[in-house]
Amino acid sequence: MIPPGGDAEDTEALRCKWDSRYRATDRFPDPAGVLLENRHLLPTRGRALDLASGLGANALLLARWGLSVSAWDLSPVAIAALKTRAAAEGLALEAEVRDVLCHPPAPARFDVILVSHFLARDLAPAISAALLPGGLLFYQTFVRESVTDQGPGNPAYRLNRNELLRLFSDLVVRFYREEGRVGDLDRGTRDVAQLVAQRP
Repeated sequence: MIPPGGDAEDTEALRCKWDSRYRATDRFPDPAGVLLENRHLLPTRGRALDLASGLGANALLLARWGLSVSAWDLSPVAIAALKTRAAAEGLALEAEVRDVLCHPPAPARFDVILVSHFLARDLAPAISAALLPGGLLFYQTFVRESVTDQGPGNPAYRLNRNELLRLFSDLVVRFYREEGRVGDLDRGTRDVAQLVAQRP
């Protein structure tokens, strides 16, 4: 992720970093828990965006479930891999190399937006605005109050307590989960906050 005010060199360095990671992996990621656990909240049809999609596990799942899906990511390697997978499954899915910090989604475009393991705080207003009335945001990313060392080492890319609720305070909360370090740390959904919220 590029810090606010990042320049073209930062963007290129970040693209190279993620391209290298995606080339090196032979493991396809699992879809986000916030999506799997809250599928019943999804509309039966409509336009969905998987923002900062990576290899596109969430985009593929949304397309399998009948939504018209766009997937955007900075990494050409990730987008090429996603297009190959979508074609192999016969899924109609638009995958695009896109710097979402420089080119955020336009207002009132999507019925569903999914963001997983990506945090750019300055982008939150544009994400909210990109939802159509009644549209749903599914958001999951790492928190500072974590149990394991999964996720980014830089705390700037981790959420503070209840931060997702503040970032998207203009939306109606339909589901929220952030367990922190309470209770039996071997159980539950740890290390991440999960939000489903709706544009009024």
